[in-house]
Amino acid sequence: MSLAFSEQDRKELQVAKNLLENPGVAAKITNFIGSPIEKGLALLPENWNKNIGEVTQKALLKASEAAIFTMKDIPGEASSNIWHKLGVAVSGGVGGFFGIAALSIELPVSTSIMLRSIADVARSEGESISAIETKLACLEVFAFGGNSKSDDGSDSGYYAVRATLARSVAAASEFVVNNTLTSEGAPLLIKFIATIAQRFGIQVTEKAAAQAVPAIGAAGGAIINTIFIDHFQDMARGHFIVRKLERKYGKELVERVYLSLPKLG
Repeated sequence: MSLAFSEQDRKELQVAKNLLENPGVAAKITNFIGSPIEKGLALLPENWNKNIGEVTQKALLKASEAAIFTMKDIPGEASSNIWHKLGVAVSGGVGGFFGIAALSIELPVSTSIMLRSIADVARSEGESISAIETKLACLEVFAFGGNSKSDDGSDSGYYAVRATLARSVAAASEFVVNNTLTSEGAPLLIKFIATIAQRFGIQVTEKAAAQAVPAIGAAGGAIINTIFIDHFQDMARGHFIVRKLERKYGKELVERVYLSLPKLG
Protein backbone atom coordinates (compact mmCIF):
# COMPACT_ATOMS: atom_id res chain seq x y z
CA MET A 1 0.00 0.00 0.00
CA SER A 2 1.48 3.38 -1.02
CA LEU A 3 2.04 6.21 1.44
CA ALA A 4 -0.31 9.19 1.36
CA PHE A 5 1.49 12.17 -0.17
CA SER A 6 2.00 14.76 2.60
CA GLU A 7 1.20 18.44 2.02
CA GLN A 8 4.79 19.41 2.84
CA ASP A 9 6.14 16.97 0.24
CA ARG A 10 3.60 18.20 -2.30
CA LYS A 11 4.87 21.76 -1.78
CA GLU A 12 8.45 20.60 -2.19
CA LEU A 13 7.51 18.78 -5.40
CA GLN A 14 5.88 21.98 -6.65
CA VAL A 15 9.17 23.81 -6.02
CA ALA A 16 10.94 21.12 -8.05
CA LYS A 17 8.46 21.43 -10.92
CA ASN A 18 8.77 25.23 -10.92
CA LEU A 19 12.54 24.84 -11.32
CA LEU A 20 12.47 22.03 -13.89
CA GLU A 21 9.77 23.45 -16.16
CA ASN A 22 10.96 27.07 -16.08
CA PRO A 23 12.27 28.89 -19.19
CA GLY A 24 15.60 27.60 -20.46
CA VAL A 25 19.04 29.14 -20.80
CA ALA A 26 18.16 31.11 -23.95
CA ALA A 27 15.39 33.11 -22.25
CA LYS A 28 17.57 33.89 -19.25
CA ILE A 29 20.54 34.99 -21.36
CA THR A 30 18.30 37.00 -23.71
CA ASN A 31 17.16 39.05 -20.71
CA PHE A 32 20.82 39.83 -19.97
CA ILE A 33 22.07 40.70 -23.47
CA GLY A 34 18.88 42.52 -24.40
CA SER A 35 18.47 40.89 -27.80
CA PRO A 36 17.17 37.52 -29.02
CA ILE A 37 19.61 34.60 -29.17
CA GLU A 38 18.76 34.26 -32.88
CA LYS A 39 20.95 37.30 -33.64
CA GLY A 40 23.93 35.58 -32.07
CA LEU A 41 23.17 32.29 -33.87
CA ALA A 42 23.66 34.08 -37.19
CA LEU A 43 27.19 35.03 -36.07
CA LEU A 44 28.32 31.45 -35.33
CA PRO A 45 30.66 29.72 -37.82
CA GLU A 46 28.99 27.82 -40.67
CA ASN A 47 30.19 24.44 -39.44
CA TRP A 48 29.11 25.12 -35.85
CA ASN A 49 26.19 22.68 -35.74
CA LYS A 50 28.41 19.92 -37.09
CA ASN A 51 31.03 20.49 -34.40
CA ILE A 52 28.80 21.17 -31.39
CA GLY A 53 27.99 17.49 -30.79
CA GLU A 54 31.67 16.61 -30.72
CA VAL A 55 32.56 19.57 -28.47
CA THR A 56 29.82 18.87 -25.92
CA GLN A 57 30.46 15.11 -25.87
CA LYS A 58 34.19 15.67 -25.26
CA ALA A 59 33.35 18.19 -22.53
CA LEU A 60 31.06 15.70 -20.75
CA LEU A 61 33.63 12.90 -21.06
CA LYS A 62 36.38 15.14 -19.69
CA ALA A 63 34.10 16.22 -16.86
CA SER A 64 33.25 12.61 -15.96
CA GLU A 65 36.97 11.74 -15.99
CA ALA A 66 37.85 14.62 -13.67
CA ALA A 67 38.05 14.17 -9.90
CA ILE A 68 34.57 15.56 -9.34
CA PHE A 69 33.31 13.01 -6.87
CA THR A 70 36.22 13.31 -4.40
CA MET A 71 34.17 15.36 -1.96
CA LYS A 72 33.21 13.63 1.28
CA ASP A 73 30.18 11.39 0.88
CA ILE A 74 27.97 12.95 3.55
CA PRO A 75 24.34 12.81 2.31
CA GLY A 76 22.37 15.88 3.44
CA GLU A 77 25.35 18.23 3.74
CA ALA A 78 24.50 21.71 2.39
CA SER A 79 25.75 22.51 -1.12
CA SER A 80 28.24 25.36 -1.70
CA ASN A 81 26.82 26.75 -4.95
CA ILE A 82 28.56 30.13 -4.74
CA TRP A 83 32.10 28.72 -5.06
CA HIS A 84 31.15 26.76 -8.16
CA LYS A 85 29.56 29.88 -9.65
CA LEU A 86 32.77 31.82 -9.08
CA GLY A 87 34.84 29.11 -10.77
CA VAL A 88 32.57 29.01 -13.81
CA ALA A 89 32.47 32.81 -13.99
CA VAL A 90 36.27 32.89 -14.23
CA SER A 91 36.33 30.30 -17.03
CA GLY A 92 33.54 32.21 -18.78
CA GLY A 93 35.56 35.40 -18.51
CA VAL A 94 38.46 33.71 -20.28
CA GLY A 95 36.08 32.34 -22.93
CA GLY A 96 34.49 35.76 -23.38
CA PHE A 97 37.90 37.41 -23.77
CA PHE A 98 39.14 35.01 -26.44
CA GLY A 99 35.75 34.59 -28.13
CA ILE A 100 34.05 31.62 -29.70
CA ALA A 101 37.37 29.98 -30.63
CA ALA A 102 38.07 29.33 -26.93
CA LEU A 103 34.88 27.33 -26.34
CA SER A 104 36.53 23.94 -26.92
CA ILE A 105 38.99 24.81 -24.13
CA GLU A 106 36.60 26.62 -21.81
CA LEU A 107 33.63 24.24 -22.02
CA PRO A 108 35.34 21.14 -20.51
CA VAL A 109 36.55 23.30 -17.59
CA SER A 110 33.17 24.90 -16.91
CA THR A 111 31.34 21.58 -17.44
CA SER A 112 33.62 19.87 -14.89
CA ILE A 113 32.93 22.62 -12.35
CA MET A 114 29.19 22.40 -13.06
CA LEU A 115 29.20 18.60 -12.68
CA ARG A 116 30.92 18.90 -9.32
CA SER A 117 28.31 21.48 -8.32
CA ILE A 118 25.52 19.14 -9.46
CA ALA A 119 27.04 16.36 -7.34
CA ASP A 120 27.14 18.78 -4.41
CA VAL A 121 23.40 19.49 -4.85
CA ALA A 122 22.73 15.74 -5.10
CA ARG A 123 24.52 15.15 -1.81
CA SER A 124 22.55 17.95 -0.12
CA GLU A 125 19.31 16.18 -1.13
CA GLY A 126 20.39 12.94 0.56
CA GLU A 127 22.10 11.14 -2.34
CA SER A 128 25.20 9.02 -1.82
CA ILE A 129 27.63 10.44 -4.38
CA SER A 130 29.72 7.27 -4.30
CA ALA A 131 26.77 5.34 -5.79
CA ILE A 132 26.93 4.64 -9.54
CA GLU A 133 23.24 5.53 -9.92
CA THR A 134 23.86 8.96 -8.38
CA LYS A 135 26.84 9.64 -10.65
CA LEU A 136 24.77 8.85 -13.72
CA ALA A 137 21.88 10.95 -12.34
CA CYS A 138 24.31 13.87 -12.02
CA LEU A 139 25.23 13.55 -15.70
CA GLU A 140 21.51 13.32 -16.56
CA VAL A 141 21.03 16.89 -15.29
CA PHE A 142 22.75 18.25 -18.42
CA ALA A 143 19.84 16.90 -20.49
CA PHE A 144 17.29 18.97 -18.57
CA GLY A 145 17.13 22.33 -20.30
CA GLY A 146 13.86 23.73 -19.04
CA ASN A 147 11.48 25.06 -21.68
CA SER A 148 13.35 25.87 -24.88
CA LYS A 149 12.29 27.04 -28.34
CA SER A 150 14.70 24.42 -29.67
CA ASP A 151 12.76 21.61 -28.01
CA ASP A 152 9.76 19.81 -29.41
CA GLY A 153 7.11 20.50 -26.78
CA SER A 154 6.12 16.85 -26.76
CA ASP A 155 9.47 15.67 -25.45
CA SER A 156 10.80 18.62 -23.45
CA GLY A 157 9.02 17.94 -20.13
CA TYR A 158 11.09 16.61 -17.24
CA TYR A 159 9.57 13.12 -17.10
CA ALA A 160 9.51 12.89 -20.90
CA VAL A 161 13.27 13.51 -20.98
CA ARG A 162 13.84 10.95 -18.22
CA ALA A 163 11.81 8.40 -20.17
CA THR A 164 13.96 9.08 -23.25
CA LEU A 165 17.13 8.55 -21.21
CA ALA A 166 15.87 5.54 -19.22
CA ARG A 167 17.22 2.80 -21.49
CA SER A 168 20.70 4.31 -21.89
CA VAL A 169 20.86 5.02 -18.14
CA ALA A 170 20.04 1.39 -17.35
CA ALA A 171 22.60 0.09 -19.87
CA ALA A 172 25.32 2.46 -18.64
CA SER A 173 24.56 1.57 -15.01
CA GLU A 174 24.86 -2.15 -15.73
CA PHE A 175 28.19 -1.60 -17.48
CA VAL A 176 29.66 0.66 -14.77
CA VAL A 177 28.81 -1.81 -11.99
CA ASN A 178 31.54 -4.06 -13.36
CA ASN A 179 33.89 -1.30 -14.54
CA THR A 180 35.00 2.19 -13.55
CA LEU A 181 32.96 5.22 -14.59
CA THR A 182 35.51 6.09 -17.28
CA SER A 183 36.86 2.72 -18.44
CA GLU A 184 38.50 2.75 -21.86
CA GLY A 185 36.26 1.43 -24.61
CA ALA A 186 33.00 1.79 -22.73
CA PRO A 187 30.50 1.90 -25.62
CA LEU A 188 27.41 1.84 -23.38
CA LEU A 189 28.71 4.74 -21.32
CA ILE A 190 29.75 6.63 -24.46
CA LYS A 191 26.26 6.10 -25.89
CA PHE A 192 24.70 7.42 -22.67
CA ILE A 193 26.93 10.52 -22.73
CA ALA A 194 26.21 11.04 -26.45
CA THR A 195 22.47 11.05 -25.66
CA ILE A 196 23.04 13.65 -22.92
CA ALA A 197 25.31 15.69 -25.23
CA GLN A 198 22.59 15.89 -27.86
CA ARG A 199 20.35 17.83 -25.48
CA PHE A 200 23.14 19.67 -23.63
CA GLY A 201 24.38 20.87 -27.03
CA ILE A 202 21.20 22.94 -27.44
CA GLN A 203 22.05 24.90 -24.29
CA VAL A 204 25.72 25.21 -25.28
CA THR A 205 24.75 26.57 -28.70
CA GLU A 206 22.55 29.20 -27.04
CA LYS A 207 25.40 30.15 -24.69
CA ALA A 208 27.87 30.35 -27.60
CA ALA A 209 25.42 32.45 -29.62
CA ALA A 210 25.18 34.95 -26.78
CA GLN A 211 28.97 35.09 -26.45
CA ALA A 212 29.26 35.67 -30.20
CA VAL A 213 27.35 38.96 -29.87
CA PRO A 214 29.81 41.85 -30.37
CA ALA A 215 30.94 43.71 -27.23
CA ILE A 216 30.09 40.85 -24.84
CA GLY A 217 33.77 40.50 -23.89
CA ALA A 218 35.26 38.97 -20.75
CA ALA A 219 32.79 40.54 -18.29
CA GLY A 220 29.81 39.44 -20.39
CA GLY A 221 31.27 35.95 -20.79
CA ALA A 222 31.60 35.66 -17.01
CA ILE A 223 27.98 36.71 -16.47
CA ILE A 224 26.69 34.37 -19.21
CA ASN A 225 28.55 31.47 -17.60
CA THR A 226 27.10 32.40 -14.20
CA ILE A 227 23.59 32.30 -15.73
CA PHE A 228 24.54 28.96 -17.32
CA ILE A 229 25.64 27.28 -14.06
CA ASP A 230 22.76 28.86 -12.14
CA HIS A 231 20.39 27.23 -14.63
CA PHE A 232 21.90 23.76 -14.19
CA GLN A 233 22.03 24.17 -10.41
CA ASP A 234 18.27 24.80 -10.61
CA MET A 235 17.82 21.70 -12.80
CA ALA A 236 19.90 19.69 -10.31
CA ARG A 237 17.92 20.94 -7.31
CA GLY A 238 14.62 20.03 -8.97
CA HIS A 239 15.90 16.64 -10.19
CA PHE A 240 17.25 15.54 -6.83
CA ILE A 241 14.19 16.75 -4.92
CA VAL A 242 12.12 14.51 -7.23
CA ARG A 243 14.52 11.58 -6.72
CA LYS A 244 14.40 12.07 -2.93
CA LEU A 245 10.59 11.91 -2.99
CA GLU A 246 10.71 8.88 -5.32
CA ARG A 247 12.82 7.08 -2.73
CA LYS A 248 10.09 7.79 -0.18
CA TYR A 249 6.91 7.22 -2.23
CA GLY A 250 7.98 5.33 -5.35
CA LYS A 251 8.46 6.74 -8.84
CA GLU A 252 4.94 6.05 -10.10
CA LEU A 253 3.15 8.05 -7.39
CA VAL A 254 5.60 10.97 -7.53
CA GLU A 255 5.28 11.19 -11.31
CA ARG A 256 1.49 11.15 -11.07
CA VAL A 257 1.47 13.94 -8.45
CA TYR A 258 4.12 15.92 -10.38
CA LEU A 259 2.07 15.86 -13.59
CA SER A 260 -1.06 16.95 -11.69
CA LEU A 261 0.63 20.03 -10.23
CA PRO A 262 0.14 23.42 -11.91
CA LYS A 263 2.85 24.68 -14.24
CA LEU A 264 4.09 28.26 -13.92
CA GLY A 265 3.55 30.51 -16.91
